[in-house]
Amino acid sequence: MSEATTEAKKEQVNIIPGFVNPGDMREIKRLVKAMGIDFIMFPDTSGVVDSPMTGKFQMYPKGGTTIKQLRDTGNSKLTIALGSFASTDAAIALERKCKVPAKTLKTPIGAKATDEFLMSLRTAFVTEIPYELEEERGQLVDVMIDTHHHFHGKKAAIFGDPDIVIALTEFVLSLGMVPVHVLTGTPGSAFEKEVKAMLLESGIRGIVKAGGDLFEFHQWIKNEPVDLIIGNTYGKYISRAEDIPLVRVGFPILDRSVHSYMPIVGYKGALRLIEMISSALLDRQDRDATEEDFELVM
Repeated sequence: MSEATTEAKKEQVNIIPGFVNPGDMREIKRLVKAMGIDFIMFPDTSGVVDSPMTGKFQMYPKGGTTIKQLRDTGNSKLTIALGSFASTDAAIALERKCKVPAKTLKTPIGAKATDEFLMSLRTAFVTEIPYELEEERGQLVDVMIDTHHHFHGKKAAIFGDPDIVIALTEFVLSLGMVPVHVLTGTPGSAFEKEVKAMLLESGIRGIVKAGGDLFEFHQWIKNEPVDLIIGNTYGKYISRAEDIPLVRVGFPILDRSVHSYMPIVGYKGALRLIEMISSALLDRQDRDATEEDFELVM
C-alpha cells in the first residue's frame, strides 16, 4: 500500500462495509456517490456474487475491488469502518501503516445510524447532503410515524452477527419496540456493554449476551415469550416450536431467495425492514383474529 504522507491525501474515502450482503454494498455506494465523494470500498462483493445472467461465460465478473484500488487506499483522506467487530481492525491497520485516519460507525441500519454515516462524510469532505437523500429520510420518518402503532410495545428477540444485531437493536428501539432478548455468538464484553447501554437509556431490562447459542436463546423465549424473532435462517426452528413470526435478517439466509439483492442499510433499507417487520406482525394479527375482529384496515 502507498506510504503517502497526510499532506498528499486524496479527496476520497475508504469504506469498509463489514458483514453485509452485496445489496447493502450497492446501497452504501449509492449513498456515497449521491454525496459526490470519491471512494474505495473493500471488500466489495457486489457485481461478483450477484453478477447478472448474460448468456455468456465470464471467468471473472466486472465487480469487486481491484488491486490498484487496494493499493490506493493508503492515499485516502479517511477510512470509515461500518461495524466495530468486522471492520475496525482493518481500518486501524491502514491508519498505522499509511496514516489514514480511521473512524468506526455502526452498520447504517435505520435513520440514526444512516444519519451518522452521512454526517461523517459531510463533515470530513465539507459537502452538502443532497435533496434526494433528505427526501428519502423524510419518507422514512413519515412511515415510522404513520405505522408506530404497529410496533409500539411489541417484544422482540434479536440474534446474529454482532454488528448487525447492534444496529438492529437501535433501529427497533426507534420504532418503539422492546428488544427483551439480544444475542450474538461472537464473544466480547463490548457487545454486551453497547447493547445494554441502549436498553438502559430506553428503560428496558432485557437479556443481552455475547458468546451465547440458540439453545440458550430458545430458553429465554420460553421463559419470556416475544411477538417477533429477528435473525437468520437458524431461527426458524425456534419460530416453529414457539409459533412466533421470524423476520429473516443477517447471514446466512438459506431458505428464502432474493435477500442478498435487497438492502437493509440506508433510508431505503430501513423502509424495507419496516415493511418486513410490519407484515410479519400484521399477518399474525390477521391469522389470530376472531371473525368479529377481522379488519380490512389495521
